[in-house]
Amino acid sequence: MSQSNKTRITWLGHATVLVQTAGGTNILIDPFIAQNPKYPKAFHLPSKIQYILLTHGHGDHISDAVPEARKHGSTVVAIYELAAYVGGKGVANTIGMNLGGTVELGDVAATMVEAKHSAAAQDENGTHEVGIATGFVLTVADGPVLYHAGDTTVFGDMQLIRELYQPKVAMLPIGGHYTMGPKEAALAVKFLAPQVVLPLHFGTFPPLTGTPQQLAALVDSSVQVVDWTPGEEYSA
Repeated sequence: MSQSNKTRITWLGHATVLVQTAGGTNILIDPFIAQNPKYPKAFHLPSKIQYILLTHGHGDHISDAVPEARKHGSTVVAIYELAAYVGGKGVANTIGMNLGGTVELGDVAATMVEAKHSAAAQDENGTHEVGIATGFVLTVADGPVLYHAGDTTVFGDMQLIRELYQPKVAMLPIGGHYTMGPKEAALAVKFLAPQVVLPLHFGTFPPLTGTPQQLAALVDSSVQVVDWTPGEEYSA
């Protein structure tokens, strides 16, 4: 398979990921850009981003959702209450959904799945309840199944995600403190049984001390744990 026929996943620091399919669908997940100390400043987003996916309402996951959606004409996809919240902030096109639902985004079927985390949004008017934390399974037509866990600890029903969707690539938070660390993420890998793990949500701030090397030492050697830096791309 040539590189042009693969799905490209670029880590943009923290939990921000750009997914680009061979069919031309560009999806930006959890955009945290302007205030993200690990965002690769030399990286330029593509001019066309059809969809922005939000896993939950915390500022380090949605702070740039509105400006990027307006700049790129993107449709924002999120749990119903969070979609309504960003719609009220000036995003013209949103898709509100809920756990277990699937929406077709070009050549990608995006399924919303459970996560274990808090999820309220904060702005100049205070704290707002905007639904619960979620993850996304992205089933790419003629391509891989990807899982972005959002912010979460390990939970037993990750085994249901494996049984239902069989993700090949799992994007998992490993930093600890606010999410699972390497020990918990290793159990998540056991539950999910992916071929590849792309670690997220580590190294951005001092409390996020987990590393890909620590995770790799705890999982079966058959699982590839990618030791990457912001701006790097993985093709699946």
